[in-house]
Amino acid sequence: MNILICNVGSTSLKYQLFKMDEFETVLASGGAERVGASKSVFYHKNNKTGESVRFDDSFPTHGEAISAMLNHLLNGCISSMEEISCVGFKVVHAKGVTGVQYLTEDVLQAMADFNSVAPAHNPPYIAAIRQFAELMPNTPLIGSFETAFHAQMPPEAYLYPIPLELSKQHAIRRYGFHGASLEYLSTWTAQKMGRQDLKLVCCHLGGSGSLCAVKNGISIDTTMGMGLQCGVLQNNRIGDMDPYIIFHLVEECGMELQEVKTMLQTKSGLYGMSGFVSNDLRDIQKAADAGNTDCQNAVKAYSYGIKKYIGAYTAAMGGVDAIVFGGGIGRNSAPVRAQSLEGLECLGVKLDTNKNRNAKGGDDISAGDSRVRIFVVDTNEEIIVARKAKALLEQQ
Repeated sequence: MNILICNVGSTSLKYQLFKMDEFETVLASGGAERVGASKSVFYHKNNKTGESVRFDDSFPTHGEAISAMLNHLLNGCISSMEEISCVGFKVVHAKGVTGVQYLTEDVLQAMADFNSVAPAHNPPYIAAIRQFAELMPNTPLIGSFETAFHAQMPPEAYLYPIPLELSKQHAIRRYGFHGASLEYLSTWTAQKMGRQDLKLVCCHLGGSGSLCAVKNGISIDTTMGMGLQCGVLQNNRIGDMDPYIIFHLVEECGMELQEVKTMLQTKSGLYGMSGFVSNDLRDIQKAADAGNTDCQNAVKAYSYGIKKYIGAYTAAMGGVDAIVFGGGIGRNSAPVRAQSLEGLECLGVKLDTNKNRNAKGGDDISAGDSRVRIFVVDTNEEIIVARKAKALLEQQ
């Protein structure tokens, strides 16, 4: 069974073609960047032959990028479209829908109903899924919703303190996201430690990020909420903030509501705190190391937020057995890991500085006498989605 997994961004498309045998082999991978711009970039690797290509092209919409992907897959990876059993998507959010679903019009409408709380994710996904349906009309399209991993959170974790009738009428609650990554991190750690009865704090840290308290394999709390604008600050999105700042900016500072909304979504987080140096932590860390105090404060605030949630989730679970770092920042930023764990010796957390500095995926970077294990993991969201899609197909 071959399953094509696609990750759709507002201006990007990434894909992997899996042969879902006992080895879960990646047959091909690639993607497109700058979709919608005057000049786009396409790249593709055929793992069967070792051949790689990268070239400039023009993709006004995701449709052209999808066509380029299919053409390259048919050029040596597969001989016909019938060899693709389904296309799987790591979809984000839908009103009243979660889990693994065939992406019917009803499901797409449920996604559209939550466009307002996932504006950077749902609209491009819906558009791309419809383009896939046009180009691959005989291939099942399956979505694995990011919220599913958090579906068993208890009411005290997911309820908001607003009038209850509003929560019920409008499906307002904490949902949580990054489910595929967090599931991979927690499953990997359980296998590594040879135990299922673990209390874990899993940290998916990338352009967007969230932390999750995982107890006995189940998410009991997470930093993101109904939308993706809360929790730890992100590359250019706000994270936690007093909501009355919005009213102050509109009522007292002369800003328009839409202007504030755009600012919180695109000009805040690391980008805003750094004085617009960059929305990439690597650039901000470089400027911080060179003495830029705004960038230093941005990195410190980011790490401090992670530390606070690690402490909170340790309290919520009654202890912690391991802290797991994944995602681009969690995997690659030794300074963020060090600052996030600094001072947590009171919880039994002791970092090995040398191991942290030289960490690679799969490493245990805790000190020899640390009661709590600390792991750096190369998360694999795509294989989680492929496994779930395969399981749904096999139910037929």
